[in-house]
Amino acid sequence: MNAYRSKSLSFPWPPLLYSVAVIIALWLQRYYPLSLPLFWSIVAWVIGATLVTFAVTLNVWAVKTLVESRTTVLTQRCSAYLVTTGPFRFTRNPTYLGYTLLTAGLGLLIGNLWFVAMAAAAAALTTLLVIRCEEMHLLSRFGCEFEFYCKRTRRWV
Repeated sequence: MNAYRSKSLSFPWPPLLYSVAVIIALWLQRYYPLSLPLFWSIVAWVIGATLVTFAVTLNVWAVKTLVESRTTVLTQRCSAYLVTTGPFRFTRNPTYLGYTLLTAGLGLLIGNLWFVAMAAAAAALTTLLVIRCEEMHLLSRFGCEFEFYCKRTRRWV
């Protein structure tokens, strides 16, 4: 039996990766502060608020779509169905995109630009540690259907 067929991951990496990214950003800001002039900090706050709102909406929509499709939301469980509706029409990983936008947006809201850098680092690690394994799982479970989905839908945006 294919090792990827039963489940994609044995550990829920994304919450840990993004939590560590936030902790590192807070530490970096304490010892190597990055600040913006007043005008740009106001612009950053508006952009951050927009990103946070969009990220939360995207994550709620993604979870709602998965629940309605009667498949798992958890990465360490076996997928019952290949979900290609809702936000999954636009990105194959809306929850991870939401985590990334939320991390960057929170950084802009509080004026900590390290959050933006750490959001990018967490996204890169998520791709390497999580998404590639999930894609192998989905490919082994759904075969050509998943390949066609990958051809028409981007991994991130």
